Amino acid sequence: MTRSNDTTDVYATRGLIEVLLDRAPDVEPSRMNTILDATPAEEFDADLGLAPSTPVLTHLYFPAAGQAVSDVFGVDLGTPAGRGRARFLTHPQGPPELTRRDDLAGVVLLAVPPWTVPSVTAFDRRGRRLDLTVVDAEPPAESLPE
Repeated sequence: MTRSNDTTDVYATRGLIEVLLDRAPDVEPSRMNTILDATPAEEFDADLGLAPSTPVLTHLYFPAAGQAVSDVFGVDLGTPAGRGRARFLTHPQGPPELTRRDDLAGVVLLAVPPWTVPSVTAFDRRGRRLDLTVVDAEPPAESLPE
């Protein structure tokens, strides 16, 4: 999500968008609300043609992770501290705009049926549309520390 003049561009990997859209019908008729995270463009093996520090949405945090602790103590253990400044939301019955009922973040990707890439729209927390670019690149491989 880079800022140049008054426009903001949002970048997300095709793989992330496709996983989110594949999950959306399974949640219907409920809404999906998933925290997203980004990887700086410089960490990709391929040259994305973006400034090195440009965030590219690459990961999701499963909504149920840490839910029991969150329900009791109000602490979200499913998202690492300082991460997840974007969200993916669905509106199975519409509208294709943010509503007062939505959880907001710095960037919100919103999808409506028919659950295809063109049905995903990016917004800022004030409900203004942003330009979404789907990047055909794999994020860097990660491993757990030993």
